[in-house]
Amino acid sequence: MSDRLTHVDAAGEARMVDVSAKPETHRLARATGSIRMTPATLAAIVNAEVKKGDVLGVARIAGVMAAKRTADLIPLCHPIALTDVQVVLTADAALPGIRCEAVARTTGRTGVEMEALTAVSVALLTVYDMAKALDREMEISDISLAEKSGGQRGDFSRVDGSRPSP
Repeated sequence: MSDRLTHVDAAGEARMVDVSAKPETHRLARATGSIRMTPATLAAIVNAEVKKGDVLGVARIAGVMAAKRTADLIPLCHPIALTDVQVVLTADAALPGIRCEAVARTTGRTGVEMEALTAVSVALLTVYDMAKALDREMEISDISLAEKSGGQRGDFSRVDGSRPSP
């Protein structure tokens, strides 16, 4: 890995990376995260008893919308023509809470890691927003890149949940 920072020019100023010379490749990124809550809040979400409506359905759509708007939120991200975004929210009584997984895909010159991570973040924030009247102590955590494929640096997979080596 190069010691040179890719988002900093020779004068030390932040800049967008020029990806025009990079070849287009199929790219995929999968991110995960979770939100912990009381068992009663989880039951209300699962049983569709939250006054604001279908928490998981709204959060899923919010995640997809967020992935599509990532470049508007993260200053140096390239706008990417996503070919697919999938957001899955799963109730987990062992947390207790909701686990979220987002997969983003494109064919392009730069990766979709930020899109997948943004989708997970916004989906979980939406769960919090919709259920906060029931449980203000909900805790969003463990948002991370689980895998990516495509591009110059090759594939990555967080197999055991630990931090990858540089």
